[in-house]
Amino acid sequence: MSTKIDLSLSRPNRIYRPSEPLEGKIVVKSASSISHYGIRMALNGSVNLQVRGGSAGVIESFYGVVKPITILSRTLEIRPSGKIVSGTTEIPFSITLRNPKEDNSERFYETFHGTNISIQFLATVDVMRGYLHKSLSATVEFIVESDKADLLNPPISPEMVIFYITQDTQRHPILPELKSGGFRITGRISTQCSMLEPLSGELTVEASVLPICSIDIHLLRVESVLLGEKIITETSLIQTTQIADGDVCRNMTLPIYVVLPRLLTCPTVLAGPFSIEFKVAIVIIFQSELSRLHPKSDPLTPRLWMAMETLPLELVRARER
Repeated sequence: MSTKIDLSLSRPNRIYRPSEPLEGKIVVKSASSISHYGIRMALNGSVNLQVRGGSAGVIESFYGVVKPITILSRTLEIRPSGKIVSGTTEIPFSITLRNPKEDNSERFYETFHGTNISIQFLATVDVMRGYLHKSLSATVEFIVESDKADLLNPPISPEMVIFYITQDTQRHPILPELKSGGFRITGRISTQCSMLEPLSGELTVEASVLPICSIDIHLLRVESVLLGEKIITETSLIQTTQIADGDVCRNMTLPIYVVLPRLLTCPTVLAGPFSIEFKVAIVIIFQSELSRLHPKSDPLTPRLWMAMETLPLELVRARER
């Protein structure tokens, strides 16, 4: 068999905090013994920013000109030059992520995978084999969350906002029958939420001239990137949670319960070169001929047969109870 190398972290969920050591083992499987010129591990973390020409409204050559922000960059020697015997060899390692001597180091933002902003941490191991042999390499992503010392103390009571959705609150054109006959949906929903808790609330359909087709909760990310003297902002959909399918009974309270996806969300970040914010949209789709003709329309684009209310959402990281 050919020589294979794997990087295995000590925690199955791969979640670590900046003050904690990244621990695991390097697993080398080889049919015969191999010589090497050292085993090195590199830890890299960065905020990768990009601006697409379409969203920036500028020429396409501006794509990708925003330099990444380095959070972590460390290289350590795990083993000096020597030999790895045949069979399976496991080499343990333990590396502290944050160097206590580096007081001016960049803030450890939490892992986040967005559309224009990506905060990623990677561990790469290289077995150096000289000029005549290709180096053996393996890379794994690990997830960074805030240090416990920086977390808010529970319980974090969600800030609930009362909302109401009627034909008069809509900023886009709606169907004539909706405009004349009217509808009223009321409720309350969290606008500040702990990352450990679901987004919660409730909703009641008090009246509607048309039957309801669906009620959905859209979780949105709002990514802003500083490009020169201009701030480029783009809103995109993270996930949709349906809380009602079909027409619902009037004056019946419907619960809102949305689980936050880990890698696609993070605590709200307001930094100089970039910001990551979130919104929640309550969307009501009414039954009509038009809605049947366009069942797969863009959920972020207001339509004649839709009513919606969009609210800002602040996400925070709190201590576990």
